[in-house]
Amino acid sequence: MSPRLDILHTVAMWQKNYKRISYAKVKTRAEVRGGGRKPWRQKGTGRARHGSIRSPLWRGGGISHGPRGPTSYYYMLPMKIRVLGLKVALTVKLMQDDLHIVDNLEIPTSDPQYLLDLRGTGTGAAPSSSSMCDNEIPEKISTAVAELKTINLIPALGLNVHSMLKHETLVVTLDTVTFLEKTLLWHDTRYSALYPFSMPYSDFP
Repeated sequence: MSPRLDILHTVAMWQKNYKRISYAKVKTRAEVRGGGRKPWRQKGTGRARHGSIRSPLWRGGGISHGPRGPTSYYYMLPMKIRVLGLKVALTVKLMQDDLHIVDNLEIPTSDPQYLLDLRGTGTGAAPSSSSMCDNEIPEKISTAVAELKTINLIPALGLNVHSMLKHETLVVTLDTVTFLEKTLLWHDTRYSALYPFSMPYSDFP
């Protein structure tokens, strides 16, 4: 899988925007208080004709063509593009030697310092941030990570492009590798569409 930066950008922007809601809203001339009376008569004054002091032409008037929130930026990418983005992100992590595979995420203690020391024992400088992925998150590592801002725990089903790009290293378990391999290969070989949404995962393994 070649590092398709265009696919990574497309999927990352989709993850950023599909839940975005803008609440920006301005008042039109009909919603601004006042302006019911014509400011001066139509003809004979020598001034330009106006029908309301709340016209968009006036200071303090309504806004024309302004934002009328809440506005949803929701849209969906094709499933093939989302799956391809996940493959590209995993490939890039592997090529950069930032993908580490472990047996499990069990640790002997729930002390956060243990994770920090463990992360710094590798060759070279310690990564600035890490993301750990497993099907089932052990209680001790969950307690330890809760007090750390640079380490994030992700369930295998929730692994996504944004989280992989946000963190420098990715640590996955063998069970996660098996799950990802099975799921991604199924997407490559599936013959039925996921839509309509009545039974979207009817042939999911």
